[in-house]
Order: sequence, then structure tokens, then C-alpha cells
Amino acid sequence: MRIIVISDTHGDYKNLESVIMRNTDADWIFHLGDGEEELDRFVTSHPDLAPKIIHVAGNCDYDSLSPDFFILEAGEHKIYATHGHKFGVRSSLEHLKYIARENGCDIILFGHTHERFEAYEDGTWLFNPGSAGCPRDGLKPSFGNIDISEYGVLVNIADV
Repeated sequence: MRIIVISDTHGDYKNLESVIMRNTDADWIFHLGDGEEELDRFVTSHPDLAPKIIHVAGNCDYDSLSPDFFILEAGEHKIYATHGHKFGVRSSLEHLKYIARENGCDIILFGHTHERFEAYEDGTWLFNPGSAGCPRDGLKPSFGNIDISEYGVLVNIADV
């Protein structure tokens, strides 16, 4: 199973479209918030891809009807996806890890910080693809790839 993870596009339709169109073969495409307007525009233009796109609301997705989190079963794994602002991810990941583990999830996707992050702790993957629109870590705009197979989980962060 191949999953693309995008976050924090903040109006950058060009980067959003570029990432998704280069990865139309993915099984799932997660947008972790702060980009609902351009994501809606993309889905309107590409309705055939809509069934594989999962979106959670970010703190800048005003009046969003999208959920704050989404749980997806992915083979032997379970993914917890959220923007992260309601979990205080800028200061600590402990609350987010606790909630995800309480839901039986071993892969945690989050955004909000605009900084790339990947870690494996105590049997749990923590993954932030950075920002596809306006990174704050001094690196280029980015997105993530997750490949889940019988051999395990492989995560990667790539430049847009």
C-alpha cells in the first residue's frame, strides 16, 4: 500500500497539484490540513481522484466541515491522522502519541509545525511531511511517502 501525505499548503495550489498528479497511483492521499480551499479546488477539477483523498481540518481551515482526525486501517497497521494544533505538537508529541495509541494506531501523521519530522518510537511511527506550501525549517516545500508491505513500513520525505 502506498500513501502520500501532504500538509500545510496554505493556498499553494501549484504545489498541491504537482504532488498529487505525480502520485496518482497511490492508494491513499492524506492532506493534514491548512489547505482545504486549494484541495477543494483540486477535487472539483479531478473528481476521479476524490475517493482516495482524505482530509483533516487545520487551524487555518476556517469553517471546515472536515474532521479533526481520521483513522485508517492499512493492512496490519492503523493510521491516526490529524493536523496537530489541538494536541500542542509544537511543544510536545506526548498527548498526540497517547491519543493515537488509545485508538490502537501505530502510525501517526501530523502537520501544523511546517517542519519535517519522522521517528520510530516504541513500535510507533511519527511522521510530519513538513509543509508543501511554506516550510519553516529552512528546507524546500515537501511531502511524504509511506509504503506499507508485508516487510514493514517505509517512510520518506521528498521535496515538492
